[in-house]
Amino acid sequence: MTGFLSQTYIRYGAASVVALGSDIGLFLLFLELGFSPMTASALGYGIGIGSHWLISSRLVFPDGAAPRGPERNRQKGLFVGSALVGLAVTTAFVTLGSLVGLMPIAAKLIAVVVSFQTTYMLRRAIVFSGW
Repeated sequence: MTGFLSQTYIRYGAASVVALGSDIGLFLLFLELGFSPMTASALGYGIGIGSHWLISSRLVFPDGAAPRGPERNRQKGLFVGSALVGLAVTTAFVTLGSLVGLMPIAAKLIAVVVSFQTTYMLRRAIVFSGW
């Protein structure tokens, strides 16, 4: 099946939910442990990216994972780059939403949908293609 209901797309959605859960769960844990909100947020986000990489490279796009070595390191860099693109998209949509008077939660929900689709397309077309 192709398109938005493909098995790959569904697995990617599940991987994103797990990564988001680890991000938020660790953010809350780090806050409880006394970390500053900025540090807790950065650590949670970073570990969330790591968990998304592990799931994506093994379960979502297993045939697209590069062999160990320089190719795999390059692929990890592309994966982190795609996560930063997703972060930029999210930030831009929330900022623009605020500027046009959307409620922050509405802007964030729109941003999540656009960011999810953007990172999926980048990862499918660039990060996990052709290894």
